[in-house]
Amino acid sequence: MHVDMDAFYASVELRQRPELRGRPVIVGGSHRGVVLSATYEARALGVRSGMSSSQARRLAPDATFLSPDFESYAAVSRSIAAVFRTVSATVEAASIDEAFLDLTGSVRMFGPPAGIGERIRAVVADEQDITCSVGIGPSKFVAKVASRAAKPDGLVEVPPGRVVDFLHPLPVEAMWGVGPSTARRLHGLGLASVGDLAHTPVGTLRQAFGPHAGRMLHELAWGRDRRRVVPMEPERSVGSQETLGRDTDDPAVVRRELLRMADRTAGRMRKAGLAGRTVSVALRFADFSELSRSATLPMATDVTEEIYAAALALYERLGLESARIRRIGVRVESIIEARQVYRQPQLTDPEHGWLEADQAVDAAVRKFGPRAVQRLALTRRE
Repeated sequence: MHVDMDAFYASVELRQRPELRGRPVIVGGSHRGVVLSATYEARALGVRSGMSSSQARRLAPDATFLSPDFESYAAVSRSIAAVFRTVSATVEAASIDEAFLDLTGSVRMFGPPAGIGERIRAVVADEQDITCSVGIGPSKFVAKVASRAAKPDGLVEVPPGRVVDFLHPLPVEAMWGVGPSTARRLHGLGLASVGDLAHTPVGTLRQAFGPHAGRMLHELAWGRDRRRVVPMEPERSVGSQETLGRDTDDPAVVRRELLRMADRTAGRMRKAGLAGRTVSVALRFADFSELSRSATLPMATDVTEEIYAAALALYERLGLESARIRRIGVRVESIIEARQVYRQPQLTDPEHGWLEADQAVDAAVRKFGPRAVQRLALTRRE
């Protein structure tokens, strides 16, 4: 089974803004950058994820642009993953808003696959107030293509004996893994449908796409996919990044945004009960070139000030003077559970330090909301 949330980021935002339902809404790219998600009303106007904000505004001038709230998306994603685990012990997260489930051991307990899919859709809609689309098939590939066919807010099951009947009438663009470039090359060979692709000699496809890709395209066109559902592993890193409102070469602005990203990252780590030793800084410049640096701390941490200090030191060692920066990110890796961290006390330690301050802020935020307590340095933005 492949479960895919419908316009995930936008759907989560509409829970807080129900008055926007039925209207074109775009998440991300309010001032610059790219579209992260769009409602189906915006998609009907041609807006797509990954599109530049300027292009999206031309296509949908009356759309409402919303800033993303990644903490909310991550929280909803975790809750949905918990729903998946109630019906299958083998769940593979494909991204924050989609997952594969192996139902081999589930049908005896929960009944036919379609019933399990409808159960998941009902629980997600009831608990999270968002919709999802479900595809069911004998392989990951077929299930993924089926979930696309089910969008939005539907379910498509493809029994093993109906795979060819389902796949072959579809356009080649419907295949998982066939993007615009590959589709153009397939059209150049006169192949418009999956059936056309399936009946093309493997040698022809190998010559056009290479030995591996050619064979894979042929196999998938017949619905043959031997990949198994791989259970989810614990998160190995936590990070935050943000595109600035405008490019900057002001070190004060960069320092403030590094603090903002360190604060956001550390907060997510504490919420998840994680700590990490390796801090990395990623910068994207005005010319879209990128640079990253990392450093390993003596012990794992989830303290904002410690993560920020490491990130700031990495930035200052770069010696950037006039380079204009477009995007800033801070990530923590080498993740372990926070309860496993032993902090060696020092005689010079104050009775209450930054860790206790962070914990107090977290408690206030949980009780009174995300803006209950804020660092003074972060209350102003350029």
